[in-house]
Amino acid sequence: MWGGRAALAEPVDLELILAIDCSYSVNRLEFRQQVSGMAQALRSPEVITAIQSGPIGSIAITVVQWSNVRLEAVAIPWTKVSSRADALALADQIDSMPRISELGATAISSVISFSQVLFETSPYQGDRQVLDISGDGRNNTGENILIARDQAVMRGTIINGLAITNDHRTLDFYYRDWVIGGPGAFVVKAQDYGDYARAIQRKLLKEIQYIPVVQLGDPIEQLAFMTKQKKPIIIP
Repeated sequence: MWGGRAALAEPVDLELILAIDCSYSVNRLEFRQQVSGMAQALRSPEVITAIQSGPIGSIAITVVQWSNVRLEAVAIPWTKVSSRADALALADQIDSMPRISELGATAISSVISFSQVLFETSPYQGDRQVLDISGDGRNNTGENILIARDQAVMRGTIINGLAITNDHRTLDFYYRDWVIGGPGAFVVKAQDYGDYARAIQRKLLKEIQYIPVVQLGDPIEQLAFMTKQKKPIIIP
């Protein structure tokens, strides 16, 4: 976790960045399926109960749209969610948010680096900082993805993935080996964009309910744990 956080940052159980793929491979229908699926997940009683069941009973969420290098953008700023009303209001915001770009390649490494600035400048302080990346392709532009991932993990970020495998049937394995990182990191597989709503709800539940198997204070130890453990889990 970065050291320059504001001393008056409000405590929450989790800081969560939801990063939505809006590169050129994602058509307008597929983008809407991501957006509506995410909103639907936040409206589910199971997710709302999970949010309220943590030690503090609240989480902070921001939504990012990403594609090419320097085409990352905050679509919805950091928002605290601690009640059903909060969750429903955020879901409505997500449901109505416009697409920021329809251009660009797939720069997963860039959205990982972009997320680090968002965590450092967040007005909230979570026990965990999780970057949740949804995408339908491999990193094909920008910096080396392993360098970006490992630097983020060393700063305390947990990176989870939602691999949409309609165009690349083994994308879940790519996400497992190249994208995700940190203690307890995992990938959820969506067969296609029509399966996204189911997959994102399952993913959010696992992220919000996460109980660490090991507590590691040193970010370097976190990276060592990530690289020595068995292959991270892929959830169908």
